[in-house]
Amino acid sequence: MKAAELFDLKGRVALVTGASGGLGLRFAEVLAANGASVALVARRADKLKSAVAKIEKAGGKAIAVEADVLDRAAMNNAFDQAEKALGTVTILVNNAGVAHSTRATDVTEEEWNHVVRTNLDAVFFWAQEGARRMLKANARGAIVNIASVLGFGVSKGTVAYATAKAGVIQMTKALGNELAFKGVRVNAIAPGWFVTDINREYLASEQGKKLTRDIPVGRFGQDGDLDGALLLLVSDAGAYMAGTTVVCDGGQMVALRG
Repeated sequence: MKAAELFDLKGRVALVTGASGGLGLRFAEVLAANGASVALVARRADKLKSAVAKIEKAGGKAIAVEADVLDRAAMNNAFDQAEKALGTVTILVNNAGVAHSTRATDVTEEEWNHVVRTNLDAVFFWAQEGARRMLKANARGAIVNIASVLGFGVSKGTVAYATAKAGVIQMTKALGNELAFKGVRVNAIAPGWFVTDINREYLASEQGKKLTRDIPVGRFGQDGDLDGALLLLVSDAGAYMAGTTVVCDGGQMVALRG
């Protein structure tokens, strides 16, 4: 089979959370470019509108759905809107997340709950709902949870984030184990340092640039560096993959472990 056929997503319907910018928007663009119809979900309606226009201009098919991933009613509505406009969602990318930089002794209960609920709880409930709908429609599908290398190792000031991402990795194993035989494959991607709007200024600073010393490829992740991993996990190319986490960090974990 040729690569173009192996990674072809024509006829698939994808839903991407946190898709108004950064990695989420890139994921949506890549899925659309390879044939999937895509529902972009995020809180920023104006950004979503621009994102959809960009995808459509490139020849893709997409809709915008405004929703907070912590709102269960909004979640159900997002799936309903996607189904009505595009069909049953058979690719779900759980990308929405928030970060923090608070030292452990200073993390408040409110901050802890917000980070963990967004990065862990929401991932589970969106995956659960997506799987339920795939199974009800008797449709084979793929769920990709966006984890982080901080789910394997930690750095100072990331206790809530790292804990949540470690949970995502373990959750992915559990869901993959339960759902694969029913035709729903659940996997994850664990990115390292990627340049996004949230951290662009910091990574461009002298302090941020020093982080590349721990990355064997010598740079931060850029647009396109996760395309291959995403397409592998959502397409027929990854048909025998379930419950695994693909690390995309420029070799950072290998260097740190020695």
